[in-house]
Amino acid sequence: MTRFERKCPICAKPRDPQFTPFCSKHCRDRDLLNWLDEGYAIPGPAQIPDESEPG
Repeated sequence: MTRFERKCPICAKPRDPQFTPFCSKHCRDRDLLNWLDEGYAIPGPAQIPDESEPG
């Protein structure tokens, strides 16, 4: 049976234990920048607009 190897979520290269779950510092930093630039979002409950507010 072969062992399942997970890939880097950014570039799909094999992971490096030093940067897990990424393959390199570059991919780790790219992921951080995606979070900081709001490239990722965690879904929440749908927002219903308040009818008392204009807009």
